[in-house]
Order: sequence, then C-alpha cells, then structure tokens
Amino acid sequence: MQKKLHIKKGDTVAVIAGEEKGKQGKIISVDRDKLRAKVEGLNMIKKHSKPSAKSPQGGIIEEEAGIHISNLMVISGGVASRIGRKVEGDKIVRYSKKTKEVIK
Repeated sequence: MQKKLHIKKGDTVAVIAGEEKGKQGKIISVDRDKLRAKVEGLNMIKKHSKPSAKSPQGGIIEEEAGIHISNLMVISGGVASRIGRKVEGDKIVRYSKKTKEVIK
C-alpha cells in the first residue's frame, strides 16, 4: 500500500531545503514510489534528445526534475504550513496546522 502524502498535484508549495530553498511553485506531478514531486519552474535540468517524430530537430530540452517531498511545504493562506487530516462530515480533509483552514 502506498503512503498518503501531504501534497497533491495542483498544490502551491514552498521549498524549505536544497538549492531552490525559499522559492515557490505549483506541483505538476507526484511520483509516489520515489517520494518526489515536480514543481513548476523549479529544479530545472537540461535533457539531450535525439531527433524523433515528436521533435524532428532534437536538441537540448529544459524540464523540471523531481524534488523530494520532505523538502516541500504546502502554502495555505499565504503561509507555508504543516498539514493535518481531520474528519468533516463523512470525508477526511486536509487542513493547515498554522491557519487551521481546510485545504481544498
């Protein structure tokens, strides 16, 4: 069984450690097996690609690399905060431990 994560695709996050520390961005994708997330515009790498049908020119492509989820904090109400879970009605919802507000 895969572990539940504190982040989801579409969340706005702050990077709290590493080369991109202090920067913010939106999560593009999450790799649950490797516990990594791609954040829009952060941790950019250059990838060399051969010419193909998709890109007939080939060349060097810049794309986001994964950042470990332990280095990311969800931003809620303009503040980076730890995330908790609570039952509201019949659903389990995520909430910000700092601002106490429910995260979508």
